[in-house]
Parts: sequence; structure tokens; C-alpha cells
Amino acid sequence: MFLNTVLVVLTDLAARLFGNTLFRRHFHLLLSAMLVFGPILSFWVSQYSVFAKRTHFLYRLFLNSGWGWTCIFAGSFVFLLSFSIRRSLSLSLRHLSRLGAAGGLWLGFRKLLDLLENATGSCYEPLATPEAEQPLLLLREGESKSECLGARMLWRGYEVSEDVFLLCLCCLLLAEEIAVFGPYLSLGGTSDAPLRILFLFCVLLLGLWIFLLLCLLAYFPQFPTQLLGGALGCLSWRGLYQGWYRLGPSWYCPGRPGLGLLNTKTSGGAEDGELRQGQYHQLNGSHKQ
Repeated sequence: MFLNTVLVVLTDLAARLFGNTLFRRHFHLLLSAMLVFGPILSFWVSQYSVFAKRTHFLYRLFLNSGWGWTCIFAGSFVFLLSFSIRRSLSLSLRHLSRLGAAGGLWLGFRKLLDLLENATGSCYEPLATPEAEQPLLLLREGESKSECLGARMLWRGYEVSEDVFLLCLCCLLLAEEIAVFGPYLSLGGTSDAPLRILFLFCVLLLGLWIFLLLCLLAYFPQFPTQLLGGALGCLSWRGLYQGWYRLGPSWYCPGRPGLGLLNTKTSGGAEDGELRQGQYHQLNGSHKQ
């Protein structure tokens, strides 16, 4: 009983925060400020910290498979919320397709960035000489970036931070998907413990992504590659959630979060349906400038 009360209080507070219009309008600005000013933290952090090593278990366990963790928790929450409201498998799958579209965009950009790096970069083999203080670099033609780094050689070229790109995209995606929980609770929606636990896991995962993003900016500053990666992540979010998904549900568009869930007329009558519709428009219009 006590644990359930704590769970309800925590999820209600988090749902109120993420469903707040002010937060939704300015969350991407918060990430932008982190990208610009985050590297300044490198002057104060200790390079002997455990987070200064890329072999730390948080980087290996979460960062290397960040998209998988996001899909597991966000996908489970989206499916359970939509199915518990409408009991429609097709509607739940339609809302899940937003994650599939974002994943396809992420994979496409990864492939494009890989092609760009291989086209603009070069591989160098260091040659140690007794006379020179620094080793000479011998250009190796025809080597890709993965082959070059796998052979323990040096790669020099144009790069965009894929880690920062992924973290920014996951943060914005999670913030969009879990924002519907606040209006859902305020309208008196039923919320059992499994749904609240999944929502809390999504909130904790969002906090972890923000923490890892700060760690990358503070302990491994790489300007402007990280700034470009963050800009690409924000651009992907804006193109999906502020562009394509606003076209409405159709065979080529999954629609926005909450569409078909919060604006449906229930057995309570037309007044309840109008309340849900107004709440939905308030939620999805929060990003309009």
C-alpha cells in the first residue's frame, strides 16, 4: 500500500511536469543550451573520474544500445497506454509506427554519415622515427574508417557525433511520447501499476540520457562534431513530430501522440468528448510558436 502510494505520487508529479505546456515548448531549447555550453564543464570536471573513461559500464551498457533501450520502454508505454484506452490493436500499432519511422530515419542518417566520413576522411599509419618527436603519418589509400580504426591506425576527416545525435533524438522522442500521460490522468483515465511503472521507467531513462549527454559534453568535448550531431537530432525531431506527424493519421502518417486517444467521445456524453478534444488540442498545440 505504501509503495503504491509512492508510485502514484511520483508518477503524478512527473506526468504534470512533462505534460506542462511550458516544458514542452522549451525542452528542445534546454537541450540546445546544453550542447552549446556543456563543453565548458570540461574546465571543472576531473579527468580521473570514472565517467572520463569510455569503458565505463554506463557507456557500454546504455550508450552503445541507446535506441534499443528507448524502443523497449517507450514502445511498451505507448502500446499499453493506447491499448488500455481503445482496446484496438490497429490503433496501438499505428502509434507504435512513430517509433519505427524515427528508427528508420536514425538508421538512414547513420548510413549517410558513414558514407560522408569515408568520402571526406583519410587513413594514416603512424611511423615511429628516432629523430622526430612525433611519429610520421603514412597515408593509406582505399581504407574505410572501420578498417582503419580496426587496424589501430589514425583516421582524419569530417565527422558528426553519432552518440550526441542519438541521445538528443531519444530525449526529444521520449519527452513527446510520455507527455500524453499528464492529460490522460487529468481526465480521470484509469492507470494501473504496470502503466505507471512503465511511465516511471521512461522518465528515468530520459534522465539517464540527459546525464550521459552531459558526460559526453564535459568529459569528451569535441567541437563542432557534437554540436552538429545535436543539431541533426533536433532537426530530425522537428521534421517528424513538428512536421510529418502533424499531417494527421493516414496510410502514410501515424499521427501525433495522443491522436485518437484523448479526443474521442466516451459514454459520458458530448460534454466529456468536447473536454477530451480541447485537452488534446492544448497538448498537441503546445509547440506552436
